Amino acid sequence: MTDPNQLLADYEQRTAELRERAEEAKSKIAELTGSATSSDGAVTVSVGAGGALLSLSFGSKADELPKERLAALVMATAKRAQAQAVGQIAAIMAPVIGENSDAMRFLQEQVPPVEVPDEEAYAPAPQQQFVVNEEQRDEAATRPSPPPPPVRRAPAADDDTDFDQRSLFKKDGGW
Repeated sequence: MTDPNQLLADYEQRTAELRERAEEAKSKIAELTGSATSSDGAVTVSVGAGGALLSLSFGSKADELPKERLAALVMATAKRAQAQAVGQIAAIMAPVIGENSDAMRFLQEQVPPVEVPDEEAYAPAPQQQFVVNEEQRDEAATRPSPPPPPVRRAPAADDDTDFDQRSLFKKDGGW
């Protein structure tokens, strides 16, 4: 017959070990970062366990990229960093809850894998220009993009050009 005191002591020991592993996992997850660098070295991104942006830096290659391409590269690199962070969470939790356990399946459902796009998937479509001959094509390839049109702002509420709300067809409207 098994001693109830021994069963209780074994249970308390296993519970204490599990609590210790859980606290260790919690600490590791709190410090976890996922990092990725674009294939050309233009962008490096670090994210926390929840995917929040922690740092963003640009390499010298970033200066050569159009803004749209750079933005696309930031997005793709951030997704890769997030995917790395998600993978680390599962690896940290496996010793605590078991690699093939219901708890691990639940965790994976709550933290779904991040789809990692190809860097080119975020690249903006090149703008098509009408070219008549090779000379124009070469010139168009070296010409910088035109600046965006200026933004027109709405007049301020106290602007002198603001007309009152009186009707044009009434006597008090001045007509």
